[in-house]
Amino acid sequence: MFIDIPSELEAALIDLPLPTWELEGSFLAKSTMERFRTELTATPQFEETAVTLRHALTREDGGYAVLRLGNLAKALGTGNRFRRLVTGLAAEVAVPFSPFPRWPLWKDIGVKIDKDPGKSSGIGYNAFHMDLVNASLPPDYTTLLCVRPDPLGGGLSILSDAHAAVARLSENCRALLAESAYHYGTSFDLFGVGEEYGPFPVLDGSDPGEGFVRFTAKMLDRSELCQAHAESARELAEELVRGQVSFMLQPGDYLILNQRRFLHGREALHSGQETIPAADRRLLLQLFLRAAAGDGSAA
Repeated sequence: MFIDIPSELEAALIDLPLPTWELEGSFLAKSTMERFRTELTATPQFEETAVTLRHALTREDGGYAVLRLGNLAKALGTGNRFRRLVTGLAAEVAVPFSPFPRWPLWKDIGVKIDKDPGKSSGIGYNAFHMDLVNASLPPDYTTLLCVRPDPLGGGLSILSDAHAAVARLSENCRALLAESAYHYGTSFDLFGVGEEYGPFPVLDGSDPGEGFVRFTAKMLDRSELCQAHAESARELAEELVRGQVSFMLQPGDYLILNQRRFLHGREALHSGQETIPAADRRLLLQLFLRAAAGDGSAA
């Protein structure tokens, strides 16, 4: 699931000046996507790399990929030019968009030592979840671009195959997870993700191995659930941990996750974050993608 960029393609991308993007509402404009694609497909081995990426995300035993863009990040820096390039790569998978009107297309996920430790910008363990779990149309893909890993060596990314975890549960447990008994948080002022959804089923009624597994471990502590529903969710959380894979994102690594197949989280950052200047702490950039209808990943 780790994809290295061929050296010939790297060299061509370093010299490729992609145009500034434009948005249509909260989505990357079609005209921008077409311009990006025209420029990118003219580079050597780009099409082959894009096919490899899409295959990794959609094949039966796939669901995530990490594009190794470290050399490009070193050559270009991690500013606008590099981000345009990564946006163009993301657009080969699905349509980039921002569900948050107060944020630009790419959202910073830094480290705040006074934040709830379990949040994405906190310093503690961020348990398995899908992004925007309580939206009726969650993003099909969530993506994370590593600008800086934790300089103290913590913060491993953790992923788990949600459908494989569900398949290991008992029939009774799966039946309880399919009931509309779960809820988490509130949503407001969002674009492109439908309406607030709750209560919702963890399992959406799709055929086994398909559809969202609408889960966040935070609802175990922050939602009122009856004992049976809470226990079923807890069993799923344990199976997700049992089946997890973990790795450290390096500068320039770009993680793309199919939310219909995998859930994600993060191990705790290393102790001592307060000794690191804020500008030197771990920094990821997040971008969401919406699949086109009929491509095998859309609702």
